[in-house]
Amino acid sequence: MTFAKIGLPEPVVAALARKAITVPTPIQAMAIPDAIAGRNILGRAQTGSGKTLAFGLPMLARLAKHEDRPRPKRPRALVLVPTRELAFQVVDSLAPYAGSLGLNVRPAVGGTPFTKQVDQLRRGVDILVATPGRLNDHLRQQTCVLDEVEMTALDEADQMADMGFLPQVRALLDQTPDNSQRLLFSATLDHDVQALVREFLPTHEMHSTQDGRASVTTMDHYVLLVDRGQKDAVLAEIASREGGRTIMFARTKLGAEGITQRLRDKGVAAEALHGGKAQNQRSRVLERFKNGRTPVLVATDVAARGIHVDGIDLVVHVDPPQDHKDYLHRAGRTARAGEAGVVAAIVLPNQRRQFRRLTGMAGVDATAVPVSPGSDELATITGARTPSGEPVRESYFRPQRRERSFGDRGPRRGLGDRGPRRESGGRDHRRDSGSGPRRDSGNGPRRDSGNGPRRDSGHRGHHRDSGHRGHHRDSGNEPRRDGANGPRRDSGDRVARGPRRGVDSRGERGAVDRRQGGATPERRSNGFRSRADRRSYDGFTGPRREHNQ
Repeated sequence: MTFAKIGLPEPVVAALARKAITVPTPIQAMAIPDAIAGRNILGRAQTGSGKTLAFGLPMLARLAKHEDRPRPKRPRALVLVPTRELAFQVVDSLAPYAGSLGLNVRPAVGGTPFTKQVDQLRRGVDILVATPGRLNDHLRQQTCVLDEVEMTALDEADQMADMGFLPQVRALLDQTPDNSQRLLFSATLDHDVQALVREFLPTHEMHSTQDGRASVTTMDHYVLLVDRGQKDAVLAEIASREGGRTIMFARTKLGAEGITQRLRDKGVAAEALHGGKAQNQRSRVLERFKNGRTPVLVATDVAARGIHVDGIDLVVHVDPPQDHKDYLHRAGRTARAGEAGVVAAIVLPNQRRQFRRLTGMAGVDATAVPVSPGSDELATITGARTPSGEPVRESYFRPQRRERSFGDRGPRRGLGDRGPRRESGGRDHRRDSGSGPRRDSGNGPRRDSGNGPRRDSGHRGHHRDSGHRGHHRDSGNEPRRDGANGPRRDSGDRVARGPRRGVDSRGERGAVDRRQGGATPERRSNGFRSRADRRSYDGFTGPRREHNQ
């Protein structure tokens, strides 16, 4: 059987063919025809067997019949998942095929901007992939309404039950129309999930490829028996192997962080993924793991479901899983879609009985092998190598930035390309530019910055309160010295600051000085008075001049 014969729209079949997907997996071949026919589906299959397309492709086939766009805030199909990572994986899996039909798939999960999701819902959403908590937030805010949902799919229903989401799931399903189609998929089905099935899927078609036990024939299981003091050394050698991607599982967040730090100290580029990280951090960690920048990922069980990365060929149980379902979900990160993979458990002497019970309940025939650091058996099973021993710093995981100078937000400019320099107020020309004679040129020292002494330094040049003040640059008919053609503006266009004391615009006092033949003090090139200038004009160095009016 091929996808072309199942009844999918031609654009979807073509999109699948472009990804070299032409033959459905067993769960897809059984579930898709009944789902397209409008029946409720209860599917049970091992993780990595293609459940996402088993419920996603029938949704696309049904929504493709609509000729109009969905109404604002009212999605036409809903997918409920337990974790954010799984939501993003579902969106990434369905988006190419939805795009071939002109449909859209949008996520609604916590840890991401709420307003962005509101905007997407207002624009109209065909398939909404959501976690129960964030979807409840939208319902309370009335930014999403579920009264026009035609199909609802529950992915990893058993994990939602384990995480305590079933009350919220029931409340959400109550908001959907009673006659809407419902599909429930999970790797395992326990009593809580069966109660949900009886309530919301009273009539359904049951499709199962296994009985809740391991059934992937391309996956090899090993129990690596190590002594207590050798566990870290064995982990470091396994993580140092060449090629492929490795995912290690710890039971707690602190455990994941501790393992990650010990691996980095041995020279392994490892990162941790757990619920204690912000969503943007988790997304960046997963992205680096996907592109190969981080070859080793240390994750908790909460993050296990939803990590769908190609090329994971080794899964390591560093800490024992909680139960056989967690064992299967951890192992499901490898050997996906027919690929080969190895699942290895690091088992201490006091954990052997626990692992025998777990593997027996999961239907796993695991081979027990005693190993030690540097042993041939360890290298044969996992490809272990001696670590480099050079610690990996946190900067290794930061994005590489191109070198650039301060302010380089476009074509790089030199100092001379920045236009006219403004030294005071809003002057249009540099006083010391080469376009005309300088204001401070002449026999006296420069009064602005440059090679001459600064005005407020020990040697001040011609002090303003000295007996000889020099020629007033603005008096009489002396020609302009700054080379400007427009009307002269006093002290660098100080229009907004009002008249300034001690220069031409100081009013009546300045006019009296000019009538008495006194030269007005020479202006500073930068438009500001020094402390000495203020003393000169405010009478601190001598009695204030009185002028006859």
